[in-house]
Amino acid sequence: MRDATRIIRSTLTPVATGEPIHHGPVFAAPFHTPGDPEEGAYTYARDHNPTWTAVESALAGMESGDGYTAKALVYGSGMAAISAVFSAVLEPGDVAVLPSDCYFGARALMQDIFIPLGVEMRLAPTAGDAQAALLEGAKLLWLESPSNPTMDVCDIAALSKVAHEAGALVGVDNTTATPLGQSPLALGADFSVSSDTKMIGGHGDLLAGHVAVREGATDASGMNLYDRLAKVRTRSGAILGPMEAWLLLRSIASLPLRLERSCENALALAEFLGTRGEVSAVMYPGLPSALGHAVARRQMRSFGPVLSFVLKDQAKADDFLSRAQLITDATSFGAIHTTAERRKRWGHDNIPDGLIRLSAGCEAIEDLVDDIAQALA
Repeated sequence: MRDATRIIRSTLTPVATGEPIHHGPVFAAPFHTPGDPEEGAYTYARDHNPTWTAVESALAGMESGDGYTAKALVYGSGMAAISAVFSAVLEPGDVAVLPSDCYFGARALMQDIFIPLGVEMRLAPTAGDAQAALLEGAKLLWLESPSNPTMDVCDIAALSKVAHEAGALVGVDNTTATPLGQSPLALGADFSVSSDTKMIGGHGDLLAGHVAVREGATDASGMNLYDRLAKVRTRSGAILGPMEAWLLLRSIASLPLRLERSCENALALAEFLGTRGEVSAVMYPGLPSALGHAVARRQMRSFGPVLSFVLKDQAKADDFLSRAQLITDATSFGAIHTTAERRKRWGHDNIPDGLIRLSAGCEAIEDLVDDIAQALA
């Protein structure tokens, strides 16, 4: 069965005469629990919820692959999902290796919360698989490919192999690619993580995240990874609300269409921007000129909706964003409408002042090209 068919059908309820075909949000906090709790029964909404069950089943289907079945857990945001992996794996004295150019929030979480608890953080760029040199004694290797916002690519399969040989688990932030565009678990990673606020949610109206692991996966000590992640969620309370879970399930059904259109638009815009003299660099793994293009072609099914490009300076970037009529100046990415921002305005990343991160939406490409052309002029 093809991805689009499988994903759309996964969001529907089982066939039962007279029952609705769509899941609805279940808002109950407690559930009827007479006597001793039964195994698998719903008891309290911080532990489990029927709407979570539906959306987690759909996400697990996307994350599964040839020869393995995935299990997924949803969290209240992408950062909650990242935090769950860090909390499940790391203890005082452990070493975590992160990309120096990954999403700032992951590095800030490590810097502000985990380093004070006694965890060591080592940093190396995504490009060139530089993290491999830092794995001695590491407990966790954290990857992001393509990286946000510079769209660099690393070889997930090769790095996973080296990390496992060194005794480390591997987590991949797959937000920019989505499980439809790239399968970290199939490439050897232990955790596939996504901010579902972005492309999977796709409408800019919810915060959510998820973590997927192979069913039955354990660490070197025999700890079941899924069970550990579930315990972290229950104990921390980093849960997804039932309304957000329902909105996410609604969005999953249209993901194949939205992702296909956004990726087509992203590639077309990257190619167009590459012809403009005002643009000094275009960063998108789908371009043959991209440094990591060969690796991206090998491990990705599509190149994602996000690209970055560089204008002369902050003034030029701000002018472009103010002149654009069909591009919303906003942070985040992956929505059905096109957004962009001058990423340096947050002050977090070592990137050019004129770098603009653009998330291609589903508008007509001709209109987007025309709008960018007039905004650059």
